[in-house]
Amino acid sequence: MPVGFLMTSTSQQFNIQMPETPVVNATEMMRILDSIARDRKIDRSVLVKDLEQAMVSAARKHFSTLDTEEFACVLDPLSGQLKLTRHGEPLEMEPVEFGRIAAQTFKQVMIQRFRDDERQSVMDEFSKRIGDIVTGTVQRYEGGALVVSIDRAEAFMPRSEQIPGEQFQPGDRVRCLILDVRDAGNQVKIVLSRSHPDFIKRLFEVEVPEVAERIIEVKAMAREAGYRTKIAVSSIDSKVDAVGACVGVRGSRIKNIVDELNGEKIDIVRWNESSQILIQNALKPAEVAEISLCFELGRATVVVRDDQLSLAIGKKGQNVRLAARLTGWDIDILTPEEFNKGLEVMSQTLLSVEGMTEEKVDRLAALGMISVFDLEEVGAEVLLTELGLDKTVADKIIEVAAARAKEVAIQQQKDKEEAARKRVEDEAAARLLLEGDGSATAVSGDAAAAAILGLSPARTPTEPTAPKPTHADEQRAADILGI
Repeated sequence: MPVGFLMTSTSQQFNIQMPETPVVNATEMMRILDSIARDRKIDRSVLVKDLEQAMVSAARKHFSTLDTEEFACVLDPLSGQLKLTRHGEPLEMEPVEFGRIAAQTFKQVMIQRFRDDERQSVMDEFSKRIGDIVTGTVQRYEGGALVVSIDRAEAFMPRSEQIPGEQFQPGDRVRCLILDVRDAGNQVKIVLSRSHPDFIKRLFEVEVPEVAERIIEVKAMAREAGYRTKIAVSSIDSKVDAVGACVGVRGSRIKNIVDELNGEKIDIVRWNESSQILIQNALKPAEVAEISLCFELGRATVVVRDDQLSLAIGKKGQNVRLAARLTGWDIDILTPEEFNKGLEVMSQTLLSVEGMTEEKVDRLAALGMISVFDLEEVGAEVLLTELGLDKTVADKIIEVAAARAKEVAIQQQKDKEEAARKRVEDEAAARLLLEGDGSATAVSGDAAAAAILGLSPARTPTEPTAPKPTHADEQRAADILGI
């Protein structure tokens, strides 16, 4: 007799539609196996072996035997007929006579083995899809992690892989990257990401056919998820403009990607094998005046005009930080005044050492060492190999440079504190004068300071006359300035 009646409770665990009677024939049993194999994407032959093993377990339970070789079971995959043997001889007893306890054992073994097979199937399928973009349905949040249903599995997106500020509601469709697949014992954990740089790379492959066809290659990428991304691209076809193809007609292609990322800024940079040109491109939209590379330190000193300084650095240093990660160089942004001052201090320090000449100083500058701090960091070995100096002279230069670097650092700190104090003074003075006379709309720093101190600086006829500060104003300004 076939074992279809034992499949009833098992199939219910897997949401398979069953007939009203608990006893089914061999054909119905095989239909259930086919349904499970199709819905759970499990090989049918594996399910057949599971059923055979479950029947052996039921027989051993009924006869209370520990011998694993005593019983054997073979199921005909076409007819569904079951052949159960004991010590190689056909078992006279029909499976239907095993009873309730044996049937319960059969059910438990089948469910466990089916779940193991399904878990392995999910593991095999999604392990091959790591790095691919999938679209899933948001289910819920669990401890900050977003649970997403993709195909026949549940995946999760840790808070660290979410884009800051993004929020989803149950039922929302979300596109994300399969970052990792882990075997966590009784379940498979599929890790998703929207903040990983590869997510943007895959979006470019979807939106830009030339990227998917490898005509345009993504050479490097740096991202701060939710804020800004820099991506360097190049084309293997001289007829295809890499940047133009990624942007699209009137920005259509890049707009789709930006919309997917909820407004995250994307800078498309033209790749160049020359580090100087690449750094210059990476710092756009700022205009670069000069770039000095120090290969010993892996540092690039970039000189920009005063009006380009804030643009090159970016909001909270974001532009220069992303450019550094994109190019692989440690980037310092200096104004021409700062650059020249550093060179001048280094030149004066080195020329004070016997054996150093202006030619050798120029040689160091050409190697990208433009301050005493650089000399202190690279050490004497570079001076020996690049300038051919004696070890005694090289050690002396490093010693003098280190001492001078400490002095410069102290002076820079004092200048910084003085600038901060001056800024506080100007702000306090301007605030006091505006409070004293609502008609005053603008006061220069010098005039404000003079007003606090009770002085009368020269002014042009077009300058507004500042109200004479009262004793209370003077006292309040003194409190702000700490005097």
